[in-house]
Amino acid sequence: MASHCDFLVLGSGIAGLLSAHKLSSLGTVTIVTKKEAVESNTNYAQGGIAAVTGPCDNFESHIEDTLNAGAGLCDERIVRLAVEEGPQRVKELRELGVNFSLKSRGNEALDLGLEAGHSQRRILHAGDITGREIERALVESCRRNPRIRIVENHSAVNLILDEEGRARGAYAMDRRSGLIKAFGASAVILATGGAGKVYIYTSNPDIATGDGMAMAYRAGATLANMEFVQFHPTCLFHPKAKSFLLSEALRGEGGRLRLKSGRAFMKDYNPRSELAPRDIVARAIDAELKKSGDECVYLDMTHKSAQYLKSRFPNIYRKLSGLGIDMAAEPIPVVPAAHFFCGGARVDEFGQTDIPGLFAVGEVSHTGLHGANRLASNSLLEGCVFAHRVWRHFKDDGKFRLPRHSPAAWNPGKAVALDEAVVITQNWDEIRRLMWNYVGIVRSDKRLERALRRMRLLNAEIEQYYWDFILTPDLIELRNIAEVATIVILSAMARKESRGLHYNLDYPRPLKSARRPTLMRKRDALKSLAV
Repeated sequence: MASHCDFLVLGSGIAGLLSAHKLSSLGTVTIVTKKEAVESNTNYAQGGIAAVTGPCDNFESHIEDTLNAGAGLCDERIVRLAVEEGPQRVKELRELGVNFSLKSRGNEALDLGLEAGHSQRRILHAGDITGREIERALVESCRRNPRIRIVENHSAVNLILDEEGRARGAYAMDRRSGLIKAFGASAVILATGGAGKVYIYTSNPDIATGDGMAMAYRAGATLANMEFVQFHPTCLFHPKAKSFLLSEALRGEGGRLRLKSGRAFMKDYNPRSELAPRDIVARAIDAELKKSGDECVYLDMTHKSAQYLKSRFPNIYRKLSGLGIDMAAEPIPVVPAAHFFCGGARVDEFGQTDIPGLFAVGEVSHTGLHGANRLASNSLLEGCVFAHRVWRHFKDDGKFRLPRHSPAAWNPGKAVALDEAVVITQNWDEIRRLMWNYVGIVRSDKRLERALRRMRLLNAEIEQYYWDFILTPDLIELRNIAEVATIVILSAMARKESRGLHYNLDYPRPLKSARRPTLMRKRDALKSLAV
């Protein structure tokens, strides 16, 4: 028997929790999340949220910075909408109990940070654990709300569509028992985050396997601009550290990138040096590593005192100290890592996909805000703004409750228990390494063609496993990363230029004729995948 609610929210980052909080004023909400409610990309966001709150800042400056970073592919109407709604959304977060850092005790002025690509200090932060602080406040609010039910440790498998093609829920697996349940709803909100685990080096947590993107794609939704994957320039390079990000704010406070020899190199690549947009900094590091053969470069914060670093970056300082690195006395080893997808399920200004009843908020979506490269700290802004706009859509519509839809129980068919899980591990590792080597920071036609040939075989093998064997959480995630990886490859092959985060050695310059989004639908991609 399927459970039923008015709104089914898949995911528990800022986009999912804030959507649930707002939608609960209109009806019942079920949040389904694959681990604990606080485990999300939001929880790992160190830098902060970009919004115009300072006395010297203004909307036009934030809009211009966003458009410049987006390299000609931002939707200016959406940029303006997001920037102008930002201050009100920040006000709401503070009312919900988010404690942003202030300049000093007794001083109510916000301590605004500067990050790459921004012309003003406009980054609201909570020390260097902004995401964790936002998650804390939103989880507490949702847990107190009697109209919100949180279902943890469940992996969404597929969307449920009714006879008219409308999204009416989702199947999800209890990761502990393996039981697959049907969750029915009048509307579904995807807030599943990104797909950083498609790459072998990533700042994302293990849950970031592109589940929402893959489910939307399989259901027939249009995905846009999936070739634009942002590689954060500075992820800690250390054998005992997994996916630990070193915030952009470190460079905003004067951090310098240096080679093993100690030479600072960013001025060779861009006049803004370390404060150039992320795509430029990541490509510069990649180029230097390829030239030197070194495994990492170094982020130097030794110009700041230990007292300052402990105060401004307490989480980073504590983490590094635990690994034997004194950031006040020695440079920090860093490498670029997959960080953020600028593409996703294409939505309108109210977060609606082209599947009726299916909405997408946050990194899983493509709103047009980021274009070909995301401006630092605009991601949390986007999550807040579009959670509010989804709520506005239903509030203004007033007719969101539909007759209960009774989806069929999950049918495993003739599937049998998986006999060799090693095949899943092998394919998982191969896809992630293939994507890093062939579809990473710098691409070429030859690399992309090699990647696609291999993915054709892997997709066929994985799909056979999906039908032949009883599902496991690992098999669900493998299927999703394979699907997302293939979409990224096909999208990259379709863009015959270099722009923003997409750099192809065979087409090193941007083209005016290519200033349009790359759209990918399953029916079109199947033609390209035919062997």
